[in-house]
Amino acid sequence: MFLLLLACVTVMVAQPAKVVYLELKNVLGKELRDVPVCLNISDLHAGFTVCSAIVTDGETEIPSQLDDLDIDCVPDELAFVVDVPANGVKKIKLRLSSEKDIRQYQPRVYATMLARDTKKGKHAEISSVTVPVNVNFYNMLHGHGPMFESELVGYRIYFNSKQTVDPYGKFNKGLELEDSQFYPNDELLAKGFGDDVLMVGNSCGVGALKGWNGEKAVHIEPVEFRTERILAKGPVRVIAEVDVKGWEYQGRSINMTNRYTLYAGHRDLIVDTYFDKPLTDEVFCTGVQNIMGGETVSYSDHKGLVGSWGRYWPVTDTVKYAKETVGIATFIPRKYVEQEVNDKDNFLYTISVPGKSSFRYYTMFTSRKETFGFSDYDSWFKYMEEWKKELEHPVEVKIIY
Repeated sequence: MFLLLLACVTVMVAQPAKVVYLELKNVLGKELRDVPVCLNISDLHAGFTVCSAIVTDGETEIPSQLDDLDIDCVPDELAFVVDVPANGVKKIKLRLSSEKDIRQYQPRVYATMLARDTKKGKHAEISSVTVPVNVNFYNMLHGHGPMFESELVGYRIYFNSKQTVDPYGKFNKGLELEDSQFYPNDELLAKGFGDDVLMVGNSCGVGALKGWNGEKAVHIEPVEFRTERILAKGPVRVIAEVDVKGWEYQGRSINMTNRYTLYAGHRDLIVDTYFDKPLTDEVFCTGVQNIMGGETVSYSDHKGLVGSWGRYWPVTDTVKYAKETVGIATFIPRKYVEQEVNDKDNFLYTISVPGKSSFRYYTMFTSRKETFGFSDYDSWFKYMEEWKKELEHPVEVKIIY
């Protein structure tokens, strides 16, 4: 008699994976820290749905994230930040996989949007909200819109026709908004937390896009629907959007999205504006607030760069809250600039892009109370020029399959 032994054999099917290399080239004669690298997943030609990625610089793993920007549960972009030496080339390795691999990295950015529950005195975190034109949702959100930060600065975007970008200034580097939610209490202030540093009023604040009526900046109204959302929450970048449908502007009905991206180690926002169809002769504007609380100084290179420096205070209780000194800067690439203009509240450039359906510009701010920032307008304006030069000479990214 033979004893037949049946062996149960498990066949392991390897999950698809691919290795891709990047070559990063810095053409400037200075080391660049926390350089943002953003890759479209489709450009990597993985041949499968990429569900995870590991990024390495030599033997060192770099924190990264996959972002689903069209909210279809499939990643669209891979993002990370890395240092690149002066006049140097750095090689980065990407390992792409179809298998999910949730890695925990120390977050260097933070974002949240909170709906109020006034009866219970609590807040519920949400990722997106859309309201029709007749609904005033501004006071139904804690902080009045999405709030987000890097270690250096914080921002929020108002959920109303102003769509203003409002700044949160810090004394020390670090993430604070999860605790302070833009409104630090006495205990947090005693620990050295920052706070709201500017009353933006009817201005564009820190580089918010506005309409232009030929004489002054105008708000984004009337619209049929307004949406604000958070698309990415870290660990290396946050993305917030404001979307309007049916904006009646200059004789047309416009659907427009403003996307704000903030990377780890950065104070500047990347602002991408998208339209659902090519523009004709529409004119928009953006720039910096005329900080009219006293001692305001402005600067322009008349080629798309504009900045201001001054003191104001964001609340009426000036016994508890001191006057704040801030600097603001906005840079619009020259190809988008129509002309330089001012109104009572702002120093501006007008923007026109006939035949195109998108454009990008950049904006940022500093608070003088920063222990890591700028002490006067001379140093701020000098930094603005350096910032513009870096933006005009980005690190070159070459994909090597």
